[in-house]
Amino acid sequence: MKWNIAFKKKTNNPKPKKSTAREWLDALLFAVVAATIIRGLLFSAYAIPSGSMEGTELTGDYLFVSKFSYGPRMPITLLSIPFTEPVVYGIKTYWDGIQLPHFRLPGLSDPKKGDIVVFNKPEEADQNIPVDQRTTLIKRCQATPGDLLTIINAQVYINGKAALNAPKAQTSYTVVTDGKDINPQVFQDLNITVRQQMSADTYEMIIPNQNLAAFKGFSNIKSVTPQVQKAGQADPEIFPYNARFKWNLDNFGPLVLPKKGWTVKLNDSTLTLYRRAIEVYEHNKVDTTGKEILINGKKADNYTFKMNYYWMMGDNRHDSLDSRFWGYVPEDHIIGKAMITWLSIDSTQDLFHKVRWNRILRPIK
Repeated sequence: MKWNIAFKKKTNNPKPKKSTAREWLDALLFAVVAATIIRGLLFSAYAIPSGSMEGTELTGDYLFVSKFSYGPRMPITLLSIPFTEPVVYGIKTYWDGIQLPHFRLPGLSDPKKGDIVVFNKPEEADQNIPVDQRTTLIKRCQATPGDLLTIINAQVYINGKAALNAPKAQTSYTVVTDGKDINPQVFQDLNITVRQQMSADTYEMIIPNQNLAAFKGFSNIKSVTPQVQKAGQADPEIFPYNARFKWNLDNFGPLVLPKKGWTVKLNDSTLTLYRRAIEVYEHNKVDTTGKEILINGKKADNYTFKMNYYWMMGDNRHDSLDSRFWGYVPEDHIIGKAMITWLSIDSTQDLFHKVRWNRILRPIK
């Protein structure tokens, strides 16, 4: 009897070779999955569309934003077309029929004062747009949950102490000349923006701090005076949009940033300051009947916050739509921390000078 027959190896049939089209499809699928994971959990690329962070970040800068710094935020809208804007040619690229509650994986830290943060625009909550589909903004964090924020003559104070200003912050000045024209090359070399000309010799200009002394040194410059809105001059466009609070861009507060677990006593003043957070961001129904305050139909003398809130401002203080206009940034709007400028394009220059080579792979501070 030949026992070796029983143990003879079976010959494996060779697997059919994948077609070129199938190989390309598999490679493309792998690339999309890998890119989606990296973009969702680790890094995303964002562009600077406006001048609110000049001169820290310039219009045309392209950034890498770290999502693991504060913990990756899980998707709220499950179905969307990857790598597209939320709306393309007026058509939504997502379906908001199912929305998940906010959940964030553990991160390295919470947002800190001085961090440059990318987040979704809170103002768009009024348009019933899902949180993760709202416009992305980039600003510097000025105050964190529980902080007392005050702005006095354009200087930010946190808990009574002057906050450090950004190294390349800029604001607007009234410039008076001797009537002689200023060489336009000066504006380009010193990154100065002329906002308006009030008279033959008087201008409003935005001037970077680091270039202020050089500009003052020109012989035809008679005076350079910071433009500061006076305290008590109420601006109706400034949060919380109430004549009771006579706040403006340069004189604002005091205001305590809501903190998760913090209980605030409710009255006319505090309801004005915190109603948007209570009603819009924490999804409660708020009503007033005479002097009574009702939350979800029940009389309420106080309220305990369910989320942390942050205060974000642009480094270009007089050309930035920020928390002074729309208030707090809830924690569920935070996307990540800006880390590196990987590319910078100046659209005002010709083909051979468009790339700002000195900003390539530049750490963001």
